[in-house]
Amino acid sequence: MINTDCFKNKKVLVVGFARSGLACANLLYELGVDVSITDNKDCDSTRANLLKLKSSKINPVRNTTHTNSNVIVSNGIRVELGKHSQGFIKDKDLLVISPGVTNSALPIVWAEQLNIPVISEIELAWMLCPAAIIAVTGSSGKTTVTTLIGEIIEASGKRAFVCGNIGNPFSDEVHKMASQDFVSLETSSFQLERIRNFKPKISVILNFSRNHLDRHRDIQEYLDAKKRIFMNQDDSDFLVLNGRDPILKNLAGETKAKVLFFFESQDLNPNQAAVVTVGSILGIEKNTCLKVFREFKGLEHRFEYVTEINNIKFINDSKSTLVESTIWAIKNISSPVILIAGGKDKGVDYKGILDIAAKRVKEVILIGEAKEKIKKEFNGFLSLDEAYTLEEAVNKAYLKAKPGDSVLLSPMCSSFDMFSNYEERGDRFKKAVLNLAKAKG
Repeated sequence: MINTDCFKNKKVLVVGFARSGLACANLLYELGVDVSITDNKDCDSTRANLLKLKSSKINPVRNTTHTNSNVIVSNGIRVELGKHSQGFIKDKDLLVISPGVTNSALPIVWAEQLNIPVISEIELAWMLCPAAIIAVTGSSGKTTVTTLIGEIIEASGKRAFVCGNIGNPFSDEVHKMASQDFVSLETSSFQLERIRNFKPKISVILNFSRNHLDRHRDIQEYLDAKKRIFMNQDDSDFLVLNGRDPILKNLAGETKAKVLFFFESQDLNPNQAAVVTVGSILGIEKNTCLKVFREFKGLEHRFEYVTEINNIKFINDSKSTLVESTIWAIKNISSPVILIAGGKDKGVDYKGILDIAAKRVKEVILIGEAKEKIKKEFNGFLSLDEAYTLEEAVNKAYLKAKPGDSVLLSPMCSSFDMFSNYEERGDRFKKAVLNLAKAKG
């Protein structure tokens, strides 16, 4: 790692104690930083993460309760669970926030009042990273493209670390990196909101559509967050943009970086075209990329075949949190579809699915907080039903399907109303399907 002394004698508060918060805390602890953690949830997952702290591995018996009953001390790391208190923040030099922490969260409000700097987890890891960073953002396709970029780099004989919003935090991997390595980094608008000097060698913006309006005030604020990916780049860096996206095409004049456009073709879908363009910058031959594409098995929770029960296929597309992603999934199923959709609304327009759904979808089973909104937009256009749980939705879908049909979980919504993340949602779907298969077996 580089710049390890920049946190010397600093008191740092990590806000959010899920995957990236845990990784940040462990990284800072290894650097000898005075680190604390705060999370307004006190639940099984945050309690489980206490045992994953590096400090707890030294002497877990020393986990004791602080004078504040919500604060636990683990060999010097103070962890506040179930609330945020202003006194826990006031003496800090820096806040590092997880992607799920909004600008209206109390620790952020208090930090700004106290003039305490606030950065995102990817900014922290970037400060320490010796490797070249390829940062990927966009409304959809980020996980696939980030994964494929890592694979073409590995196929060319170099070492790549695939991390970021993809599930493996950047700060969990940075200590393993060397100057000759590469980082393929998935970045969300949430992570980009709180960067300061973050400067990738290559930035990629795949597409742009209405999304995350449950968090951003409007679509312009969402676009502005995406644009931050290239704000520190200069003429030694590269910006890769979707040449068929009119909004992104216009960003070429707003950057100092060298701009390359990628285009979908008969041979390459948009994700593959973006990867080939990145490969060309890195000197990786197109044939190497094509070989990787042919051998790519796909990603868990992204159009993932689960099983077949009495000639009815079940497909897990839990990663789909956009209308555009669900449209793509439906288009790639040749049989009639029973669609399971819904979750936490992100402010998207669900009517965009109606044209393709009218031709391919027999029925929609709605779950989650967004079901009333979706029902209102779909009513009169599609046959609708509702379920209170994902397990109920799976059983209803099976009863409605006929041999030759496909049951598709493609929610068009985030998972945070019913699940901790899209992985848990996808795992629950697969478990329900496999339990059904056993019962029908």
